[in-house]
Amino acid sequence: MTTTDVAASPAPLDVGRIREDFPILNQRVHGRPLVYLDSAASSQKPERVIEAVSRYYRHDHANVHRGVHALSVRATDAYEEARATVAAHIGAGDASEVVFVRGTTEAINLVASAWGPSALSEGDEILLTKMEHHSNLVPWQLLADRTGAILRFADVTPEGELDLEDLERLLGPRTRMVAVTHVSNTLGVVNPVERIAGLSHDVGALCLVDGAQAAPHLPIDVEELGCDFYAFSGHKMCGPTGIGVLWGRTELLAAMPPYQGGGEMIASVRLEGSTWAAVPHKFEAGTPHIAGAVGLGEAIRYLDDVGLDRIHAHEASLTTYAIERLDAIDGLRIYGPRHGRTGVLSFEYGDIHAHDLATILDHQGIAIRAGHHCNQPLMEHLGVTATARASLYLYNTRDEIDALIDGLRVAAEMFGGVGDAPRA
Repeated sequence: MTTTDVAASPAPLDVGRIREDFPILNQRVHGRPLVYLDSAASSQKPERVIEAVSRYYRHDHANVHRGVHALSVRATDAYEEARATVAAHIGAGDASEVVFVRGTTEAINLVASAWGPSALSEGDEILLTKMEHHSNLVPWQLLADRTGAILRFADVTPEGELDLEDLERLLGPRTRMVAVTHVSNTLGVVNPVERIAGLSHDVGALCLVDGAQAAPHLPIDVEELGCDFYAFSGHKMCGPTGIGVLWGRTELLAAMPPYQGGGEMIASVRLEGSTWAAVPHKFEAGTPHIAGAVGLGEAIRYLDDVGLDRIHAHEASLTTYAIERLDAIDGLRIYGPRHGRTGVLSFEYGDIHAHDLATILDHQGIAIRAGHHCNQPLMEHLGVTATARASLYLYNTRDEIDALIDGLRVAAEMFGGVGDAPRA
Protein backbone atom coordinates (compact mmCIF):
# COMPACT_ATOMS: atom_id res chain seq x y z
CA MET A 1 0.00 0.00 0.00
CA THR A 2 1.34 3.43 -0.89
CA THR A 3 1.16 6.61 1.11
CA THR A 4 -1.75 7.82 -1.02
CA ASP A 5 -3.84 4.87 0.16
CA VAL A 6 -3.77 6.09 3.77
CA ALA A 7 -6.78 8.03 5.06
CA ALA A 8 -6.37 11.75 4.44
CA SER A 9 -7.20 13.14 7.86
CA PRO A 10 -7.09 10.56 10.67
CA ALA A 11 -7.45 11.74 14.24
CA PRO A 12 -4.10 13.00 15.56
CA LEU A 13 -2.11 10.92 18.02
CA ASP A 14 -1.87 11.91 21.66
CA VAL A 15 1.89 11.37 21.65
CA GLY A 16 2.26 12.28 25.31
CA ARG A 17 -0.14 9.47 26.16
CA ILE A 18 1.57 7.09 23.71
CA ARG A 19 4.94 7.73 25.36
CA GLU A 20 3.56 6.63 28.71
CA ASP A 21 3.13 3.16 27.19
CA PHE A 22 6.89 2.82 26.62
CA PRO A 23 8.74 2.53 29.95
CA ILE A 24 12.21 2.63 28.41
CA LEU A 25 11.70 6.19 27.19
CA ASN A 26 11.47 7.51 30.73
CA GLN A 27 15.20 7.56 31.46
CA ARG A 28 18.27 9.72 31.19
CA VAL A 29 21.39 8.89 29.17
CA HIS A 30 24.63 10.69 30.08
CA GLY A 31 22.52 12.87 32.32
CA ARG A 32 20.19 13.94 29.50
CA PRO A 33 16.63 12.83 28.73
CA LEU A 34 16.72 9.97 26.24
CA VAL A 35 15.83 10.94 22.69
CA TYR A 36 15.43 7.67 20.82
CA LEU A 37 15.76 8.18 17.06
CA ASP A 38 16.82 4.67 16.05
CA SER A 39 13.55 2.82 15.51
CA ALA A 40 14.50 1.73 11.99
CA ALA A 41 17.10 -0.49 13.65
CA SER A 42 14.76 -1.65 16.41
CA SER A 43 11.69 -0.08 17.94
CA GLN A 44 10.94 0.18 21.63
CA LYS A 45 8.28 -1.98 23.32
CA PRO A 46 5.04 -0.87 24.98
CA GLU A 47 4.22 -2.11 28.46
CA ARG A 48 1.43 -4.36 27.25
CA VAL A 49 3.82 -6.29 24.98
CA ILE A 50 6.30 -6.70 27.82
CA GLU A 51 3.48 -7.84 30.08
CA ALA A 52 2.12 -10.29 27.48
CA VAL A 53 5.50 -12.01 27.22
CA SER A 54 5.91 -12.02 31.00
CA ARG A 55 2.39 -13.36 31.50
CA TYR A 56 3.03 -16.18 29.04
CA TYR A 57 6.18 -17.26 30.88
CA ARG A 58 4.57 -16.86 34.30
CA HIS A 59 1.34 -18.71 33.59
CA ASP A 60 1.15 -20.51 30.23
CA HIS A 61 4.57 -21.76 29.16
CA ALA A 62 4.83 -25.27 27.73
CA ASN A 63 5.77 -26.70 24.36
CA VAL A 64 3.19 -26.32 21.61
CA HIS A 65 1.34 -28.85 19.45
CA ARG A 66 2.74 -31.78 21.40
CA GLY A 67 0.82 -32.12 24.64
CA VAL A 68 -2.70 -32.62 25.86
CA HIS A 69 -2.14 -31.12 29.29
CA ALA A 70 -3.60 -27.73 30.14
CA LEU A 71 -0.41 -25.68 29.84
CA SER A 72 0.43 -27.11 26.42
CA VAL A 73 -3.09 -26.42 25.21
CA ARG A 74 -2.92 -22.83 26.46
CA ALA A 75 0.51 -22.28 24.91
CA THR A 76 -0.66 -23.74 21.59
CA ASP A 77 -3.78 -21.59 21.62
CA ALA A 78 -1.70 -18.45 22.31
CA TYR A 79 0.78 -19.32 19.56
CA GLU A 80 -1.88 -19.99 16.95
CA GLU A 81 -3.89 -16.96 18.04
CA ALA A 82 -0.80 -14.87 17.28
CA ARG A 83 -0.64 -16.42 13.83
CA ALA A 84 -4.29 -15.55 13.20
CA THR A 85 -3.65 -11.99 14.43
CA VAL A 86 -0.78 -11.58 11.97
CA ALA A 87 -2.85 -13.00 9.12
CA ALA A 88 -5.73 -10.61 9.77
CA HIS A 89 -3.33 -7.66 10.12
CA ILE A 90 -1.73 -8.17 6.71
CA GLY A 91 -4.86 -9.28 4.85
CA ALA A 92 -3.78 -12.89 4.36
CA GLY A 93 -6.43 -15.19 2.98
CA ASP A 94 -5.66 -17.91 5.51
CA ALA A 95 -3.60 -18.12 8.70
CA SER A 96 -1.72 -21.12 7.25
CA GLU A 97 0.00 -18.70 4.87
CA VAL A 98 1.82 -17.16 7.85
CA VAL A 99 5.12 -18.84 8.73
CA PHE A 100 6.87 -17.75 11.93
CA VAL A 101 10.61 -17.22 11.48
CA ARG A 102 13.33 -15.34 13.37
CA GLY A 103 12.95 -12.21 11.27
CA THR A 104 13.06 -10.77 7.77
CA THR A 105 16.52 -12.19 7.16
CA GLU A 106 15.45 -15.76 7.84
CA ALA A 107 12.24 -15.30 5.85
CA ILE A 108 14.15 -14.32 2.71
CA ASN A 109 16.74 -17.07 3.26
CA LEU A 110 13.87 -19.55 3.57
CA VAL A 111 12.47 -18.60 0.18
CA ALA A 112 15.88 -18.51 -1.49
CA SER A 113 16.82 -21.91 -0.04
CA ALA A 114 13.51 -23.75 -0.37
CA TRP A 115 12.07 -22.23 -3.55
CA GLY A 116 15.21 -21.37 -5.48
CA PRO A 117 17.16 -24.57 -6.24
CA SER A 118 14.28 -26.32 -7.99
CA ALA A 119 12.89 -23.17 -9.63
CA LEU A 120 16.09 -21.83 -11.21
CA SER A 121 18.34 -23.08 -13.97
CA GLU A 122 21.62 -21.70 -15.22
CA GLY A 123 20.99 -18.40 -16.98
CA ASP A 124 17.71 -17.65 -15.21
CA GLU A 125 17.54 -14.18 -13.68
CA ILE A 126 16.81 -12.71 -10.25
CA LEU A 127 15.99 -9.01 -10.39
CA LEU A 128 16.85 -6.87 -7.36
CA THR A 129 17.45 -3.14 -6.85
CA LYS A 130 20.52 -1.17 -5.86
CA MET A 131 18.83 -0.06 -2.63
CA GLU A 132 18.36 -3.54 -1.12
CA HIS A 133 19.34 -4.33 2.46
CA HIS A 134 21.99 -7.05 2.64
CA SER A 135 19.27 -9.41 3.87
CA ASN A 136 17.59 -9.09 0.46
CA LEU A 137 20.84 -9.37 -1.43
CA VAL A 138 23.20 -11.94 0.10
CA PRO A 139 20.67 -14.85 0.10
CA TRP A 140 20.15 -14.32 -3.63
CA GLN A 141 23.92 -14.15 -4.22
CA LEU A 142 24.26 -17.52 -2.49
CA LEU A 143 21.40 -18.93 -4.56
CA ALA A 144 22.94 -17.62 -7.79
CA ASP A 145 26.23 -19.29 -6.89
CA ARG A 146 24.39 -22.60 -6.37
CA THR A 147 22.26 -22.51 -9.49
CA GLY A 148 24.12 -20.44 -12.06
CA ALA A 149 21.37 -17.84 -12.05
CA ILE A 150 22.19 -14.23 -12.91
CA LEU A 151 21.54 -11.26 -10.64
CA ARG A 152 20.34 -8.02 -12.20
CA PHE A 153 19.87 -4.70 -10.41
CA ALA A 154 17.41 -1.89 -11.11
CA ASP A 155 18.93 1.55 -10.70
CA VAL A 156 18.23 4.33 -8.20
CA THR A 157 17.56 7.85 -9.48
CA PRO A 158 19.61 10.87 -8.33
CA GLU A 159 16.59 11.83 -6.20
CA GLY A 160 16.85 8.54 -4.32
CA GLU A 161 13.85 6.79 -5.87
CA LEU A 162 13.65 3.46 -7.64
CA ASP A 163 14.10 3.84 -11.40
CA LEU A 164 10.96 2.01 -12.44
CA GLU A 165 11.74 2.39 -16.14
CA ASP A 166 15.05 0.64 -15.58
CA LEU A 167 13.31 -2.13 -13.66
CA GLU A 168 10.86 -2.62 -16.53
CA ARG A 169 13.74 -2.68 -19.00
CA LEU A 170 15.51 -5.43 -17.02
CA LEU A 171 12.44 -7.67 -16.80
CA GLY A 172 12.48 -10.42 -19.39
CA PRO A 173 11.59 -14.01 -20.26
CA ARG A 174 14.37 -15.40 -18.04
CA THR A 175 13.32 -13.39 -14.96
CA ARG A 176 12.14 -15.82 -12.30
CA MET A 177 12.10 -13.70 -9.14
CA VAL A 178 11.83 -9.98 -8.43
CA ALA A 179 12.85 -9.20 -4.84
CA VAL A 180 12.39 -5.60 -3.73
CA THR A 181 12.22 -3.60 -0.53
CA HIS A 182 8.89 -1.95 0.24
CA VAL A 183 10.59 0.92 2.11
CA SER A 184 14.31 1.66 1.91
CA ASN A 185 16.05 1.57 5.28
CA THR A 186 18.46 4.30 4.09
CA LEU A 187 16.46 6.47 1.69
CA GLY A 188 13.04 6.17 3.31
CA VAL A 189 11.44 5.93 -0.13
CA VAL A 190 8.20 3.93 -0.46
CA ASN A 191 8.44 1.74 -3.54
CA PRO A 192 5.38 1.01 -5.74
CA VAL A 193 5.34 -2.69 -4.92
CA GLU A 194 1.84 -3.25 -6.29
CA ARG A 195 3.03 -2.01 -9.66
CA ILE A 196 6.24 -4.03 -9.40
CA ALA A 197 4.33 -7.21 -8.55
CA GLY A 198 2.13 -6.71 -11.60
CA LEU A 199 5.11 -6.17 -13.88
CA SER A 200 6.76 -9.28 -12.44
CA HIS A 201 3.73 -11.42 -13.13
CA ASP A 202 3.50 -10.05 -16.67
CA VAL A 203 6.77 -11.86 -17.50
CA GLY A 204 5.93 -14.95 -15.43
CA ALA A 205 8.14 -14.06 -12.46
CA LEU A 206 7.36 -14.17 -8.76
CA CYS A 207 7.65 -11.12 -6.50
CA LEU A 208 9.04 -11.10 -2.96
CA VAL A 209 8.75 -7.95 -0.86
CA ASP A 210 11.06 -7.08 2.03
CA GLY A 211 8.62 -5.36 4.36
CA ALA A 212 10.90 -4.84 7.35
CA GLN A 213 10.66 -1.03 7.16
CA ALA A 214 7.08 -0.90 5.88
CA ALA A 215 5.11 -3.17 8.21
CA PRO A 216 5.75 -1.00 11.30
CA HIS A 217 4.54 2.16 9.57
CA LEU A 218 2.05 1.47 6.77
CA PRO A 219 -1.18 -0.51 6.52
CA ILE A 220 -0.31 -3.72 4.63
CA ASP A 221 -2.69 -5.86 2.58
CA VAL A 222 -0.77 -8.59 0.79
CA GLU A 223 -3.69 -9.43 -1.47
CA GLU A 224 -3.97 -5.83 -2.64
CA LEU A 225 -0.20 -5.61 -3.13
CA GLY A 226 -0.34 -8.70 -5.33
CA CYS A 227 3.07 -10.01 -4.28
CA ASP A 228 3.85 -13.70 -3.79
CA PHE A 229 5.93 -13.45 -0.61
CA TYR A 230 6.07 -10.74 2.06
CA ALA A 231 8.64 -10.72 4.88
CA PHE A 232 8.90 -8.61 8.03
CA SER A 233 10.35 -8.57 11.55
CA GLY A 234 8.61 -8.19 14.90
CA HIS A 235 11.26 -6.14 16.67
CA LYS A 236 10.85 -3.16 14.35
CA MET A 237 7.09 -2.97 15.06
CA CYS A 238 7.01 -2.93 18.87
CA GLY A 239 7.40 -6.70 19.19
CA PRO A 240 10.16 -8.89 20.62
CA THR A 241 13.44 -9.68 18.91
CA GLY A 242 13.93 -13.06 17.30
CA ILE A 243 10.46 -13.33 15.77
CA GLY A 244 9.28 -12.46 12.29
CA VAL A 245 6.95 -13.51 9.52
CA LEU A 246 7.11 -14.95 6.06
CA TRP A 247 3.79 -14.70 4.27
CA GLY A 248 3.51 -16.74 1.10
CA ARG A 249 0.77 -17.88 -1.23
CA THR A 250 -0.56 -21.28 -0.21
CA GLU A 251 0.25 -23.01 -3.49
CA LEU A 252 3.84 -21.76 -3.43
CA LEU A 253 4.48 -22.76 0.17
CA ALA A 254 2.91 -26.17 -0.43
CA ALA A 255 5.19 -26.82 -3.40
CA MET A 256 8.38 -25.80 -1.59
CA PRO A 257 10.46 -28.41 0.28
CA PRO A 258 11.26 -27.89 3.98
CA TYR A 259 13.82 -25.28 4.93
CA GLN A 260 15.07 -27.24 7.95
CA GLY A 261 14.51 -30.78 9.18
CA GLY A 262 13.69 -31.98 12.69
CA GLY A 263 10.80 -32.25 15.05
CA GLU A 264 7.42 -30.63 14.51
CA MET A 265 7.79 -30.24 10.73
CA ILE A 266 7.04 -33.88 9.94
CA ALA A 267 3.93 -35.94 9.28
CA SER A 268 5.71 -39.27 9.72
CA VAL A 269 9.28 -40.45 10.18
CA ARG A 270 10.77 -43.81 9.28
CA LEU A 271 14.38 -44.88 9.19
CA GLU A 272 14.22 -44.86 5.42
CA GLY A 273 12.60 -41.44 5.03
CA SER A 274 10.02 -38.92 6.20
CA THR A 275 6.95 -37.05 5.04
CA TRP A 276 6.21 -33.44 5.85
CA ALA A 277 3.57 -31.66 7.84
CA ALA A 278 1.23 -29.26 6.07
CA VAL A 279 2.12 -25.58 5.83
CA PRO A 280 2.95 -23.59 7.82
CA HIS A 281 4.31 -26.24 10.21
CA LYS A 282 6.49 -27.75 7.46
CA PHE A 283 8.70 -24.67 7.81
CA GLU A 284 8.73 -24.42 11.61
CA ALA A 285 11.14 -27.15 12.66
CA GLY A 286 11.84 -27.60 16.36
CA THR A 287 10.44 -25.69 19.30
CA PRO A 288 9.39 -22.26 18.01
CA HIS A 289 9.84 -18.87 19.66
CA ILE A 290 6.47 -19.15 21.36
CA ALA A 291 6.89 -16.13 23.63
CA GLY A 292 8.09 -14.10 20.65
CA ALA A 293 4.97 -14.97 18.69
CA VAL A 294 2.80 -14.07 21.69
CA GLY A 295 4.60 -10.74 21.98
CA LEU A 296 4.31 -10.06 18.26
CA GLY A 297 0.60 -10.76 18.35
CA GLU A 298 0.18 -8.27 21.21
CA ALA A 299 2.35 -5.69 19.41
CA ILE A 300 0.13 -5.94 16.35
CA ARG A 301 -2.98 -5.53 18.46
CA TYR A 302 -1.39 -2.48 20.05
CA LEU A 303 -0.58 -0.92 16.67
CA ASP A 304 -4.07 -1.74 15.41
CA ASP A 305 -5.59 -0.11 18.50
CA VAL A 306 -3.56 3.04 17.91
CA GLY A 307 -4.26 2.89 14.17
CA LEU A 308 -1.60 2.56 11.48
CA ASP A 309 -3.26 5.34 9.50
CA ARG A 310 -2.82 7.65 12.50
CA ILE A 311 0.75 6.46 13.05
CA HIS A 312 1.59 7.12 9.42
CA ALA A 313 0.02 10.59 9.49
CA HIS A 314 1.94 11.47 12.66
CA GLU A 315 5.21 10.28 11.17
CA ALA A 316 4.56 12.13 7.91
CA SER A 317 4.03 15.40 9.79
CA LEU A 318 7.09 14.79 11.93
CA THR A 319 9.19 13.90 8.89
CA THR A 320 8.18 17.10 7.13
CA TYR A 321 9.18 19.11 10.19
CA ALA A 322 12.48 17.27 10.54
CA ILE A 323 13.39 17.81 6.89
CA GLU A 324 12.58 21.52 7.16
CA ARG A 325 14.84 21.87 10.19
CA LEU A 326 17.65 19.76 8.77
CA ASP A 327 17.52 21.57 5.43
CA ALA A 328 18.15 24.82 7.30
CA ILE A 329 21.60 23.55 8.31
CA ASP A 330 24.35 24.61 5.91
CA GLY A 331 26.61 21.73 5.02
CA LEU A 332 24.04 19.03 5.80
CA ARG A 333 22.74 16.75 3.05
CA ILE A 334 19.72 14.45 3.40
CA TYR A 335 19.57 11.39 1.14
CA GLY A 336 16.34 10.28 -0.45
CA PRO A 337 13.29 12.06 -1.81
CA ARG A 338 11.60 14.93 -0.02
CA HIS A 339 8.11 13.50 -0.46
CA GLY A 340 6.46 10.06 -0.54
CA ARG A 341 8.77 8.72 2.12
CA THR A 342 8.79 7.47 5.68
CA GLY A 343 10.66 8.92 8.66
CA VAL A 344 14.05 7.37 7.84
CA LEU A 345 16.44 10.31 7.50
CA SER A 346 19.98 9.50 6.40
CA PHE A 347 22.33 12.44 6.18
CA GLU A 348 25.90 13.71 6.08
CA TYR A 349 27.04 16.80 7.93
CA GLY A 350 30.06 18.49 6.44
CA ASP A 351 33.24 16.49 7.00
CA ILE A 352 32.12 15.02 10.33
CA HIS A 353 32.27 11.24 10.14
CA ALA A 354 28.95 9.60 10.86
CA HIS A 355 30.36 7.65 13.81
CA ASP A 356 31.81 10.81 15.35
CA LEU A 357 28.48 12.53 14.89
CA ALA A 358 26.60 9.65 16.52
CA THR A 359 29.03 9.65 19.45
CA ILE A 360 28.62 13.39 20.04
CA LEU A 361 24.83 13.06 19.87
CA ASP A 362 24.90 10.10 22.25
CA HIS A 363 26.52 12.31 24.87
CA GLN A 364 23.54 14.63 24.43
CA GLY A 365 21.23 11.69 25.16
CA ILE A 366 20.28 11.31 21.48
CA ALA A 367 20.34 7.83 19.93
CA ILE A 368 20.84 7.66 16.15
CA ARG A 369 22.43 5.07 13.85
CA ALA A 370 25.70 5.55 11.98
CA GLY A 371 27.34 3.41 9.30
CA HIS A 372 26.38 1.75 6.03
CA HIS A 373 23.07 0.41 7.44
CA CYS A 374 23.61 -3.00 5.76
CA ASN A 375 23.43 -1.08 2.48
CA GLN A 376 27.03 -1.14 1.26
CA PRO A 377 26.20 -1.31 -2.48
CA LEU A 378 23.81 1.62 -2.08
CA MET A 379 26.47 3.59 -0.19
CA GLU A 380 28.86 2.97 -3.08
CA HIS A 381 26.18 4.11 -5.51
CA LEU A 382 25.68 7.29 -3.47
CA GLY A 383 29.44 7.89 -3.30
CA VAL A 384 29.67 7.72 0.50
CA THR A 385 31.06 5.22 2.99
CA ALA A 386 28.59 5.90 5.79
CA THR A 387 25.75 8.18 6.81
CA ALA A 388 24.12 9.22 10.05
CA ARG A 389 20.52 8.07 10.30
CA ALA A 390 17.71 9.36 12.47
CA SER A 391 14.50 7.35 12.26
CA LEU A 392 11.09 8.27 13.63
CA TYR A 393 8.18 6.34 15.09
CA LEU A 394 4.87 6.87 16.80
CA TYR A 395 6.43 7.93 20.12
CA ASN A 396 8.67 10.69 18.74
CA THR A 397 7.91 14.41 19.05
CA ARG A 398 8.85 17.73 17.51
CA ASP A 399 10.73 18.55 20.70
CA GLU A 400 12.96 15.57 20.00
CA ILE A 401 13.65 16.86 16.50
CA ASP A 402 14.61 20.17 18.08
CA ALA A 403 16.93 18.28 20.45
CA LEU A 404 18.57 16.65 17.43
CA ILE A 405 19.13 20.07 15.86
CA ASP A 406 20.66 21.34 19.12
CA GLY A 407 22.91 18.28 19.19
CA LEU A 408 24.08 19.00 15.66
CA ARG A 409 24.91 22.54 16.80
CA VAL A 410 27.16 21.05 19.47
CA ALA A 411 28.87 18.89 16.84
CA ALA A 412 29.41 21.91 14.58
CA GLU A 413 30.99 23.83 17.44
CA MET A 414 33.26 20.91 18.34
CA PHE A 415 34.49 20.42 14.79
CA GLY A 416 34.46 24.08 13.75
CA GLY A 417 34.03 25.33 10.21
CA VAL A 418 31.22 22.91 9.34
CA GLY A 419 29.07 25.30 7.37
CA ASP A 420 27.09 27.64 9.58
CA ALA A 421 25.61 26.66 12.92
CA PRO A 422 22.06 25.34 12.56
CA ARG A 423 19.57 28.15 12.38
CA ALA A 424 16.73 28.23 14.90
